[in-house]
Amino acid sequence: MSGHSKWATTKHKKAAIDAKRGKMFAKLIKNIEVAARMGGGDPAGNPTLYDMIQKAKKSSVPNDNIDRAVKRGSGAEDGGAEYSTIMYEVYGPQGVALLVECLTDNKNRAAMEVRTAVTRNGGTLADPGSVSRLFNRKGVVLVPKSQDDREITENDVIEATLEAGAEDVNDFDDSFQVISEATDVVEVRTALQGADVDYDSADVEFVATMDIPAEAETATKVFKLVDALEDLDDVQNVFTNIDVSDEVMAQLDTD
Repeated sequence: MSGHSKWATTKHKKAAIDAKRGKMFAKLIKNIEVAARMGGGDPAGNPTLYDMIQKAKKSSVPNDNIDRAVKRGSGAEDGGAEYSTIMYEVYGPQGVALLVECLTDNKNRAAMEVRTAVTRNGGTLADPGSVSRLFNRKGVVLVPKSQDDREITENDVIEATLEAGAEDVNDFDDSFQVISEATDVVEVRTALQGADVDYDSADVEFVATMDIPAEAETATKVFKLVDALEDLDDVQNVFTNIDVSDEVMAQLDTD
C-alpha cells in the first residue's frame, strides 16, 4: 500500500509475507510485461521498463522470470496477455479514501473480486471522480538510508535531486521518500544514480492531497480492507489517504 504517510512504507502485520511472495512476484512480472509492450523491450530506451526491472530485481525476482516477461511483452516470445488498467474508487471505514489500481486481462473478474472484497470489509464503491480528486499523480522514489559502508543523509538526497525536480523529501525510519511531478520521476532517479546514491524503487503513484488521521480501531479496519484488496491477483496497488501515527502503529503492534 502506498500513501503520503510514514507508516505506508512499513510492512504492517505481514506475518504471512512468505506466502504472499508469489503474488508479489506475479504483480512485478505483470508490470514488466506491460512496460515492454508499451515502450519496447530495451530498458535503455524504455525508462519505465528499466524501473520495473530494477524493482523486480530488488525484490529477488529471478532473472529468468524477468527476461521471459520482457520477451512476452515485446512480442519476442509468445504467451503475453492483453492487460487493461482499471481504477476503482472506494470509501473505507470512517470515510478513508482508497484508490484501487488493477491490471487485468479480465475486467469482469476484476470488478467482481474488488466489489466483493470492498463490501465484505466495511467499504463502499464510490462514484467516479469522488475519490480520485483527493489524490495527485506524483513521482515517488524511495532511498534507503544505509547503503554499503555509508549512511545517506537528507542533505545528500536534496542536493542530488533538487535540480532534477524533487518537490519534497520525507524522512522515514530507514529511508527517504522523494516526491516529484510524475513526469520528473525518471530525472530524479537518474540524478540519484549520478550522485552514486542507490534507490529501492521509482514509481508513479497517487499521493493524497490531505491525510486523514486514524485511531487504532479505524486503522485496523482499513488495514484489513487493504490486505483483502492486495490479496487479489488483479490488484497492483492500493493508495489511501489514511495517516497512522507512530503511537497508533506501536499500539497495533502490541495488540
